[in-house]
Amino acid sequence: MESLGDNKDGPDYSLFLSSLRIAWALKDMEQAQGNVRQFIATLDDPETALLDLLDDCNSSKGRGNSLPVFLANEFQRWLIDHPESHQSGLKLKKLQTRVFSLVVEGPLLDILMSIYRLQDADQCFLLGHVTHLHQVGKYKEAVIVSTKLNLQPDLDLEQMCAPLLLMERFNLVEGYVAGHPELQSRLLQMLDRWSDSSFNPRKLSKEYKGLPPVKPDKLNLKTVSKLAFRLLEMYHLDPALCSNLINQRHLGTLKYLMYKRFVEKTMTQENWTDHVQSTVGENRWLQEQCVSLLCRYCDLETAGRWALKFELPKESLHHSLADILQDLSMQEKLSESEKNSEDSQARKKHFYQLPIPRSRVHFLQDHAELSGCRDLVLKDGQVVGVDMEWRPSFGGLGKPNVSLIQIAVQGEVFLLDVLQGNFVQNRDEGERDNRELARFIKDLFSSSGVTKLGYGMLGDLQSLDATDAAFQALDLRNVIDLCEVHKQIQRNHSRPRGAGGPVEVLEDCPGEEGIRQQEKGLSLLVKDVLGKPLDKTEQLSNWDKRPLREHQIVYAAADAYCLLEVFETLRGFPEKFGLKSNFHECTKGKVTYGPNMRKSPHQKQPAQPKQKFTSPPAKAVPSSQSAPLSPREFRVICDNMLQGLGRYLRCLGVDVLMLDNDDDHRKAAEIARRDGRVILTCGLPYQTLRSQIGEGKCFSVDCSEKAREQAIRVLKHFNVCVTLADVFSRCQACNCNKYLHVTQDKMAQLMKIHNYLESSRLKEDSQVSGHATKPEWLCNSQSLQWMEDLAISTDSLCLANGARLQLDSVPQGLLDKVPLFFCCSQCGKIFWEGSHFGRVISQFKEVLQDDGDRFYQSTRQGL
Repeated sequence: MESLGDNKDGPDYSLFLSSLRIAWALKDMEQAQGNVRQFIATLDDPETALLDLLDDCNSSKGRGNSLPVFLANEFQRWLIDHPESHQSGLKLKKLQTRVFSLVVEGPLLDILMSIYRLQDADQCFLLGHVTHLHQVGKYKEAVIVSTKLNLQPDLDLEQMCAPLLLMERFNLVEGYVAGHPELQSRLLQMLDRWSDSSFNPRKLSKEYKGLPPVKPDKLNLKTVSKLAFRLLEMYHLDPALCSNLINQRHLGTLKYLMYKRFVEKTMTQENWTDHVQSTVGENRWLQEQCVSLLCRYCDLETAGRWALKFELPKESLHHSLADILQDLSMQEKLSESEKNSEDSQARKKHFYQLPIPRSRVHFLQDHAELSGCRDLVLKDGQVVGVDMEWRPSFGGLGKPNVSLIQIAVQGEVFLLDVLQGNFVQNRDEGERDNRELARFIKDLFSSSGVTKLGYGMLGDLQSLDATDAAFQALDLRNVIDLCEVHKQIQRNHSRPRGAGGPVEVLEDCPGEEGIRQQEKGLSLLVKDVLGKPLDKTEQLSNWDKRPLREHQIVYAAADAYCLLEVFETLRGFPEKFGLKSNFHECTKGKVTYGPNMRKSPHQKQPAQPKQKFTSPPAKAVPSSQSAPLSPREFRVICDNMLQGLGRYLRCLGVDVLMLDNDDDHRKAAEIARRDGRVILTCGLPYQTLRSQIGEGKCFSVDCSEKAREQAIRVLKHFNVCVTLADVFSRCQACNCNKYLHVTQDKMAQLMKIHNYLESSRLKEDSQVSGHATKPEWLCNSQSLQWMEDLAISTDSLCLANGARLQLDSVPQGLLDKVPLFFCCSQCGKIFWEGSHFGRVISQFKEVLQDDGDRFYQSTRQGL
């Protein structure tokens, strides 16, 4: 029988490949290897023959388990054993040119580079071929080859990387600049230029041959910003290289601060001022943006004071603000200290207060002071409340570093200054060292005789872990996370399902100017157990600034001491809260802490063993132990890729926050830890976010599904029971669940006032007349008493928080058809029942319950 390759006219490639493919299909590797070795032995020029075979094999992909890779591996082994068969000179150069024509990637490219010694080829020769690949539209291949051959310094960075960025092949771009600090800096500068509003990705894509049309929303500011900040962290670059992107991120921080101060009203003036000043700094553009935002969120007088503070030229300000600066008086009717004193007195009646004298709160900064604390805290049988504070990062780079550790025992609170403490013996003055403090913290958490109390302890430990290597690898024993206890209480005392729907009457919080915010987290637990919530207005303080203000010290002490009082109350009356007598034993071990927690998000996971057969993933099914939740109890934050899902959930009554388009994914983890929310995300961010929050608090959504299907899957997974009462119980614009009910006749009055105010404004703007005298019907206080009851201004149609009723959205012909309108008490948006209600009912009938129907009908009765 004639063997393979015995053809007198030369080797028969087709016969060889046919027999090889048969052995490969049967997975007979011994037969395949034998055929290849027998065939190579008949060849005069194995290196040329390999390229001929790869041409016939259609080897463009070159995956690790493919036939071309197997073939190349066998040729490489044979050539290593027979070095005399290697080509050189002009013939080798021709073979190297053919390697470029194959345009391979993956393992096959590495094998061919080794066989044909591309690393040793002439630099100009290699650059010419890479440039040719780029010119014919093979941008990915050009970057892969140039990265493998280390040709990046001699190529144009923007020309090579721009097409891949437009195609969103960010991993190849990151690999292209890896190991080249100069290229990393230039790439960051290029991304900074792309962040400008004048950048047009569609126009740029037309400069490159064969690129598909770029959608405008693909390479937007959010995408560019995310990549740039990942490079900043990955390569430890100077943030000054991307000043535009840094400014945009700071602008996002300013918007968030404005919302917290003037909309939510959950931040004190001191904290807000401190954060605004540190965010803006000496940046003139940010200063102008800050003043512009103040004009939108508060009064012009406040904006004018900040304009004076920043020393902004009048010509850079809006004309209305410039006019006010001329008459602005810097004399306050009531000094800020007097205002704070009045607010403080009012808030004491409403919020939990530290029950021990201020003299029992100790601020420790050195080893001598720590010694007495250590002896008291580490006594056997001691119960200790532990909390930590750090400066909020507002989406900044890296993890926050702990500034303060609060340790509370019965009758005493110790505040340990991590930031500026000098907790070590015999240390040179002025140099900080926390070794003694770290030893104390490790002894505390590892002590079986001391009971440690916390709330959401894992988040605190993660931040402490990132602060200093000395705090890593804590051994946790006898730790009780009251967050787990709180979940038990909420499951055992779930609210009735018919309690949803719009809220008519607004509850004003004593000492506050706006609508009281819903309690959450530890504050809600303290309210449920002790009767009054925590005052969290100091939570977003700048905890890195020294000295700490008195309000910060008292807040920090109360945050730790309340844990002791809550625990003692629960232990004394467990049945009152639906708990077992040994509830604290069941929560031990819930806090998990170890090396896996500190794993970098970029670190590869250990490879999983391959399985021959895999079944499709099971659908998300709620656990049999998962208690039903109402939409009001289910609180989520949606990644910016899932805004459609967020809108659907919000229209079903779920408390939904959504990241803005320019927000980084990590902001979702910060908000989830702070507010106790579940993160809904998809794709690669899931792995990163899941590692930053508690178990079960991050859910990966299938991006291939439509938003409605995603919403149904989320509701079923978390066992959320939606009733008719929940549908449209939240404002679709701002997530508020408090509505003002306005009947048909009262809406007609509002429209009449609105039309009068608009016509008066137009006359005033055109300077036809001055301020017109109010008509008699507008001066009739008796007929407009209902507006005063709802805190609606008759002069401006603004709500108590300054938001204006959005009456322009109400069509004139609708008044005779709708008996009841719902006005959002936070943003002023107006809703009414229409066909959209029926559409939502039909779309989500498989997850809707019927027990809220009577309640929904009752909401139609009006005021």
